[in-house]
Amino acid sequence: MEAPYEEFGSLVFGENELRERLPRPVYLSYKKTVTNEGSLDRPTADAIAHAMKRWALEKGATHYTHWFQPLTGTTAEKHDAFIEPDQHGQPFTHFSGKNLIKGEPDASSFPSGGLRATFEARGYTYWDVTSPVFIKGSVLCIPTIFVSYNGESLDKKDPLLKSVKVLSDASTRMVNLLGEKDVKSCSTSVGLEQEYFLVDKKFVDARPDLKLCGRTLFGSPAPKGQELDDHYFGIIPERVSAFMKDVNHSLWKLGIYAKTEHNEVAPQQFELAPVFSDGNMAVDQNQLTMEILNKTAEKHGLACLLHEKPFAGINGSGKHNNWSITTDNGQNLFSPGDKPAENIRFLAFICSFIRAVDENALLLRMSASNPGNDHRLGANEAPPAIISVYLGAYIEQILYGLYMNSPAQSGKKETVTEFNPISGLSYIPHDNTDRNRTSPVAFTGNKFEFRMVGSSMSAAVPNIVLNTIMADSLNKFADELEGIKYLQDVRVKALEVCRKIIHDHKRILFSGDGYSEEWVKEAERRGLPNVRSFIESIDILDDPATIDLLTKYNVYSRKELTARKAIYTEQYIKTVTIEVRTLLEMVRKDILPAVTADLKFNMEAAAACGKKVPAYLKNRCSRLDAAIDDIYLSAEKLDEKFCALSAEGQTSAAGKKFYYEICPLMEDVRKAIDSYEVIADKRFYKMPSYMDILYTL
Repeated sequence: MEAPYEEFGSLVFGENELRERLPRPVYLSYKKTVTNEGSLDRPTADAIAHAMKRWALEKGATHYTHWFQPLTGTTAEKHDAFIEPDQHGQPFTHFSGKNLIKGEPDASSFPSGGLRATFEARGYTYWDVTSPVFIKGSVLCIPTIFVSYNGESLDKKDPLLKSVKVLSDASTRMVNLLGEKDVKSCSTSVGLEQEYFLVDKKFVDARPDLKLCGRTLFGSPAPKGQELDDHYFGIIPERVSAFMKDVNHSLWKLGIYAKTEHNEVAPQQFELAPVFSDGNMAVDQNQLTMEILNKTAEKHGLACLLHEKPFAGINGSGKHNNWSITTDNGQNLFSPGDKPAENIRFLAFICSFIRAVDENALLLRMSASNPGNDHRLGANEAPPAIISVYLGAYIEQILYGLYMNSPAQSGKKETVTEFNPISGLSYIPHDNTDRNRTSPVAFTGNKFEFRMVGSSMSAAVPNIVLNTIMADSLNKFADELEGIKYLQDVRVKALEVCRKIIHDHKRILFSGDGYSEEWVKEAERRGLPNVRSFIESIDILDDPATIDLLTKYNVYSRKELTARKAIYTEQYIKTVTIEVRTLLEMVRKDILPAVTADLKFNMEAAAACGKKVPAYLKNRCSRLDAAIDDIYLSAEKLDEKFCALSAEGQTSAAGKKFYYEICPLMEDVRKAIDSYEVIADKRFYKMPSYMDILYTL
């Protein structure tokens, strides 16, 4: 029997298939296109399309689609059959270079943020030649960008590809200035750890909040939560193990190196982590991973919950974005080398990253935000909403040593070779410090781990921001080195620039407990922003400095940024609206009838006791009577405020009122229901509890 890993990449039309199935001139033309050295002409496109079609038909595909990532947070596809009639009405299969390169889906029903009127339906998809084509089910999927009739970006891939190019140019420029002229391009390497919950599907079907909102809108804690730390890295349940086996098989066939799987901290929470890959491909593959997790769960009678906080009182889920930069000859630019020149390169890139994060902390915070992450960030397992960078004591000591031992302070003229901290860099062990799990941005040996990203989110926007802010910081650094004639002088100047960056941006460095109240106070003293909500974080898209940054590098246009803010605002208000409506419906149709029936039963039991009513029944009737009032009145107050604010439209101001006025009222309803659930009689209260949901696998 063939082992699953022997089918690795069998559903991907990748480099090997291209090389084997295309004539060499066609293959070389394609490679030039991939490396931005040429454009794909029609004959070449037709030859590639023909080879793709034959391969897809051999694999059982019947349709093809342009697979794209609109601003809905999910992926989209429209299937077209390969088969069509010839001039005699006989069936034949057809797939041309034009079909491959360009598609025209209806763009009117996708979010555009005012970039187009609703009656303007035309939109275009264009093949992303840097991400491999794959088969999903019986459909050949072609990764594409999605743009409007006028060329504005309507998706997340187009800005991502632009940011990749911007970072490549800036990194290459910097490396060349530091003496490595053979480097022609750079790329990002990204690893996305995906956390998720698995629960029995019957519980999701029985709870409208889980089905419609992805999270429980109420629920009292189970008697046992995660206090004993016994779930983390524990034995994987057989039912989950079977699910993971199928997930791995599906991912491997799609060329996704699913490597690590384990129990996470919370009950019925798990993690999947792939091997690092090219940044653009990593985002595509993570979208596929989330889809496969959901579909495979259904096959096993399970539901995969990707929401950032499905259950209160226990850990939520994130998507840790491990990010680094590599040269075209395989050098990781965040790895200290064994030569002084490489050490200076390492310092330059580390310092550039520190400046990038400090100057753009609000933009980075926004990139990891969505409505679900509001319930996770700052909780006891997640990074706080305050952006800081953790380097570890070893690296920090080197940077502060560099800063404190400046020639200005010592009175000496510096040469590169005599500066001890620089030469000491070559001895940095890979695991040079303990990991800080409370830090939102942590250096972990040869990469930075951005831990704030929400589990349900596309990883495109966080990587767009990381790429662009780093490119800008590198270009500022390179501007100061440009024109210096001798390499030795370039390196001395680089150390000087590093010192200035450390002086100006050391406030962003923090190695302590990011969950502590003391850090909140310390961050405020340092002047670090603390933006608590998604709806507030998107204000940064109106900031002139943000607009200048993103438009300068053509990652977004001014109109596209305005559109993004409008889309995010609308998504936030709609998300909260769905949650409010769901909560109110559950209160009126499920909760209040259950409490009323419970009270009636106990009152009848008390009446049957005559004059000597047991204290238990008296107390229970009193508590149930109070619960009805608490639940009803809190729900009515929520409904009244919701109706009033809903009339204000989908503006940023209205969104903030939803966060500060509606969300606390939802919490009041939750507390009232949870107080009843603690004493609820299961003969009347049919809603699956946390204990039911979290202890069945």
